[in-house]
Amino acid sequence: MRVSREVAQENRQKVVDEAARLFRIHGYEGIGISGLMKAAGMTHGGFYKQFPDKTALMVEATQAAMAQHEKDWARRLEKAGGDRLEAFRQAYLHDSHLTRVAEGCVLPALAAEAPRHGEALQSAFAEGLEKLADLVAPEDRAVALSTIAQVVGALMLARAAGDHPVADQVIAAVGGKADEG
Repeated sequence: MRVSREVAQENRQKVVDEAARLFRIHGYEGIGISGLMKAAGMTHGGFYKQFPDKTALMVEATQAAMAQHEKDWARRLEKAGGDRLEAFRQAYLHDSHLTRVAEGCVLPALAAEAPRHGEALQSAFAEGLEKLADLVAPEDRAVALSTIAQVVGALMLARAAGDHPVADQVIAAVGGKADEG
């Protein structure tokens, strides 16, 4: 049965969104095409009608997740006014970001895997990183990138340490605060 272009586009977007979420949880290699399609409510056979291969989906899902975060950060930092850099640091290192991997930033969840998957994926990360830097400190790219590297690294290490007290110490070391109450 043929579906309309609109339905096909909606289905594709469902797969991309679900892949972005599941890749952050499981990593790029931690879930296969069958699992991704099942989570999106579709059959494995439909995958190749929408994507040439899994790498193409990885790139598109990463771009989509980064674009969504760019919109979210633009809105948050606009509301914060004042010191955008400090507002970014505090929001990024918030306890809820630490625990909500599926909805969180792609950088700490997947950046370490990007070099294993080629130039297209690395380009998606590079473009997303540049856009984030422009939001965080548009007047000083070096400061923006330094801050992003610090908070992404801190979040990665804190997640890796789990419930161990060093996790909180890592967050505090880069200027983050634990949730109150």
